[in-house]
Amino acid sequence: MTRIDFRRRAMTSDLQQENQELRRKLAELMERARYNERVLARFQKVELRLIGIVSFKELIEAILEDYREAFELDVVSLSLIDADYDLRRTLMDAEASPDEFPGLIMFDQDVFLSSLFGRSTQPVLGMYDPERHGCLFTQGGLRPSSIAILPLTRWGQLVGSLNLGSVRPDRFVPGMATNFIEWLAAVASVCLENVANNERLKHIGLTDALTGVHNRRYFDQRLREEVDRALRKGSALSCLLVDVDHFKQVNDKHGHLIGDVVLREVAEQIKDQLRLSDAMARYGGEEFAVLLVQTDAETANAIAERIRESIASNPIKLPDSGTLSVTLSIGVSTTKEEVRGADIDAKARDLVDRADHALYAAKRAGRNRVVS
Repeated sequence: MTRIDFRRRAMTSDLQQENQELRRKLAELMERARYNERVLARFQKVELRLIGIVSFKELIEAILEDYREAFELDVVSLSLIDADYDLRRTLMDAEASPDEFPGLIMFDQDVFLSSLFGRSTQPVLGMYDPERHGCLFTQGGLRPSSIAILPLTRWGQLVGSLNLGSVRPDRFVPGMATNFIEWLAAVASVCLENVANNERLKHIGLTDALTGVHNRRYFDQRLREEVDRALRKGSALSCLLVDVDHFKQVNDKHGHLIGDVVLREVAEQIKDQLRLSDAMARYGGEEFAVLLVQTDAETANAIAERIRESIASNPIKLPDSGTLSVTLSIGVSTTKEEVRGADIDAKARDLVDRADHALYAAKRAGRNRVVS
């Protein structure tokens, strides 16, 4: 073989290797493109789902679960700045608690997130540092290797962060796909604001303006839901109707402003005796209604007596530094055992009617007492 032939063979071999390498790189690029298409399709599906959510509780669940599954992440958390406790109250009004969401972090101030992002409020990508990022990735004991912390902003204000973590150290590196992950944060921010506004409007429509507790409309909705649940699960449900004794005399003697103070204080003290799962509403005038979930007659009577005693033994403080003693009459009723298929609306009416009859029995017996 001549030297020329040898060189030709060597060049051919090199070209073949280069060709194979180019084919390999092209295959990698094609696979990456197909992967990106799949990710984009999943994100578009998640985006449509998030936009359609109107419940704050459901939105938090969707962000924490859907983002993790759609983008094949190992950990996702959501941190929100809640200086006025508005978001936590919104969750509580939805019969939920921040403790139900291990991936939800509430900050009373924006100090930590502001120091993390600085003035630029750009996403933080790179290796996980437990000292700097540990408080954002506390759920499940899983420690990520690389993280992306995305600022959530509305109208130029930092409102929280969406925190993504992966056990792969190369998953998030500075400068990678920042446009896409910024879009993730923008979608989450807009959806959070929309849902928060919707919850505020709903809260206004279901809240008594004077006392701050729920109104009759809310109670009627919740009553049907809880009766339905009690019938399906075979659990007890109790209802209290609470009336402020001689309230007309309070208004006539002290004026309506003092009457308002009494109603607000009574509402607050009743609420303090209830669990998060219970429901309370101003039923009308000086009357309040309470639903005690999964509560039998004996326990319901004990709770009612505790409420009555709390009001009777704690005179209400008035704006002029004086005090006013008031008492309550309370009627108690509890669901009876029913067969499946029972009329929910009829059972709901019966539960309230029996509590109403018990309330009037308490008044006829001299007031300041509990009757079931």
